[in-house]
Amino acid sequence: MKFVVATNNQHKLEELREILGASGHTLLSLGESGFSGEIIEDGDSFEANARIKAQTVCKATGLPAIADDSGICVDALDGAPGIYSARYGAPECKSDADRRQLLLRNMEGKSDRNAHFACSIVCAFPNGDEISSYGECAGEIGFEERGDGGFGYDCIFVLDGRGLTLSEISAEEKNRVSHRAEAVKGLVGRLDRYLKGSW
Repeated sequence: MKFVVATNNQHKLEELREILGASGHTLLSLGESGFSGEIIEDGDSFEANARIKAQTVCKATGLPAIADDSGICVDALDGAPGIYSARYGAPECKSDADRRQLLLRNMEGKSDRNAHFACSIVCAFPNGDEISSYGECAGEIGFEERGDGGFGYDCIFVLDGRGLTLSEISAEEKNRVSHRAEAVKGLVGRLDRYLKGSW
């Protein structure tokens, strides 16, 4: 089945294709679908933002659309950056590197470094049906950037029980343990039941 992935983030698109591709589905980018509209993410939760993206693209293209919204939530910062992870510190912070450094500065002197990545995924269908799933990945904020892989906050997020950041593990391993992987696993099961008419 063909789905449009409602993101302009190439890293997210590649991860979703890698994880979902094994299920035999075809995932189109926004460009491949012909979508060129604007998506206004003004929801108050990861799920709300994912729903906005999926529904907007589904309505515009007439194809089922999959969208995720994700971010890093830090206990000592009352859950921040949360849904604002991609625009943390805006307009001063203009890149992932800027946002990481701001987060590290905001964590100076904090003894509680617990954090988690969260991901909500929503699949919207042209008939109005919708499937959603949620995943988390637990860890803590490191004291410096480590590793060359991943993107976003991966290089300062130390996985629980591993002592390694998400940037220090392989892409294959990340696609097994990440918040997005957990959310996609749930989506795949629900999607399979939906397509069989037993959801």
